Amino acid sequence: MAGLRLSKITIALLLLLIACHVGPSMAVLFNQLPKTLIVTATTKSGDVLHAGEDKFTVTWALNTSLPSGADANYKTVKVLLCYAPISQHDRKWRKSNNDLKKDKTCQFTVVKQDYSATGKHEYTVARDIPTASYFVRAYALDASDTKVAFGQTTDANKTVNIFEVVGITGRTTGIFVSAIVFSAFSGLALAFFYVVENKKKK
Repeated sequence: MAGLRLSKITIALLLLLIACHVGPSMAVLFNQLPKTLIVTATTKSGDVLHAGEDKFTVTWALNTSLPSGADANYKTVKVLLCYAPISQHDRKWRKSNNDLKKDKTCQFTVVKQDYSATGKHEYTVARDIPTASYFVRAYALDASDTKVAFGQTTDANKTVNIFEVVGITGRTTGIFVSAIVFSAFSGLALAFFYVVENKKKK
């Protein structure tokens, strides 16, 4: 029994060592991904879009200069809205990381669909998109849903083709008008009761 127990402990330790050794090597690093997709969007640098209202169209295509079969293992394409550096400054929850499992640059999915060498999607800016500066990035995923290639609408420094999104604050025009009317009514009511009280005293 003691020998069997020792054997189980030895196996467990070996498995742990293998996991520790293999785990880091399995990390997908952004700087090692090939940029094989050409991604464009109808947004222009400096455009201002409103969450829940405005739309844009994003297109992607495999770079035709690549050899035939370069996309053989691409099974899915995932397009995302990504924070520009100006909207990541002093915001750790938006921080970029070369390890894509830890990367927080691209948090909002535009579309995820079966891969084809060319594609297009019209996207209405979701209501939960916060106010910030953005660009668009597309990832090609393999059968295991692992990112294997990418493309984006901006340059490597993420400084061109940056657009703005104005998020929904929760203050609609109706609420704003109602607040003004209520405030005005409250003021008039207060003045009315003040006059009535003064007349009673006289």
